Amino acid sequence: QVQVVESGGGLVQAGGSLRLSCAAYGSGISINTMYWYRQTPGKQRESAASITTGGSTNYADSVNGRFTISRDNAKNTVYLQMNSLKPEDTAVYYCKVEYYSRSSNYVAARWGQGTQVTVSS
Repeated sequence: QVQVVESGGGLVQAGGSLRLSCAAYGSGISINTMYWYRQTPGKQRESAASITTGGSTNYADSVNGRFTISRDNAKNTVYLQMNSLKPEDTAVYYCKVEYYSRSSNYVAARWGQGTQVTVSS
């Protein structure tokens, strides 16, 4: 069983910064691509950033240049450094982890529980 645990959300003023963390726990697994998504009420969940095992990154246009995704493969942890935050960045941020189960020989994904980020104007 794989568990994904997020932390680091909170309330910040516009122009401020926050750092989100997401750790994946499980035995017999290899972590593949890791993602950060975000969702506001009434809207679909959207991808904000992703990072492969090798460190290749991808960003949504709305966060490019302000957010930085990184990972520590030894800790199965992904981070999202968010700078120059805007009120429109307010959302629940979710981590998604793709993994390979060596014992069962399949690829699957697991979501975290979400963490609230609120940016005040």
